[in-house]
Amino acid sequence: MNKRRIALLASCVLLPLIALATYAAVTRINPNDQHSVGDQLDELNGVAIYYNGGVNTVQGRNLSQDGYNLGLRYQCVEFVKRYYFERHGHRMPDTYGHAKDFFDPALSDGSLNAKRAMLQFRNGSAEQPKAEDLLVFAPSLLNRFGHVAIIASVGTGTLQIAQQNPGPFGSSREDLVLTQREGRWYIESSRVLGWLRLQPADEQSAPDQLLATPTS
Repeated sequence: MNKRRIALLASCVLLPLIALATYAAVTRINPNDQHSVGDQLDELNGVAIYYNGGVNTVQGRNLSQDGYNLGLRYQCVEFVKRYYFERHGHRMPDTYGHAKDFFDPALSDGSLNAKRAMLQFRNGSAEQPKAEDLLVFAPSLLNRFGHVAIIASVGTGTLQIAQQNPGPFGSSREDLVLTQREGRWYIESSRVLGWLRLQPADEQSAPDQLLATPTS
């Protein structure tokens, strides 16, 4: 094998590694001098939304006073878990997982997601998304962990989400197109997997019972 071929093979291996290392480093800094990490940007129903700087910045794990895991500050998951905990006293039986893990593709539409103790609906469900539903986005090329947000409001042909960690220059609010076709509801984004919803209080089960519920 000649030197030119060796150099070519080396570059094919090294360049992706360098690109990944550069991305990891860049997404852990704050390029927006208008905000500091931890600044409150917004709130939804009294629950604060904080600025996170670079999307991969982490400020340690946030725990409730009694040790319930709310997630890594100030990632998107931390906001949605803190939202349901502070506003509804809701504890998810599985307290870990990336944003993409909040949606279980093995579940049928409208069934119970036992790990989150919430009902799960697919994008394209007969059940219309509602305010305070948890919206789950699939991973993308530059975001392998996915994304989660809370539906803040639902209007005619649109809905608005509230989110944490959309990027250093992203907005805590975003409007998405909502359509109905043949009796089914679609949020017009290829990345939206579906939405999760708290059960009525009289239908909720204990956490140990939920984790024992079959998922298929």
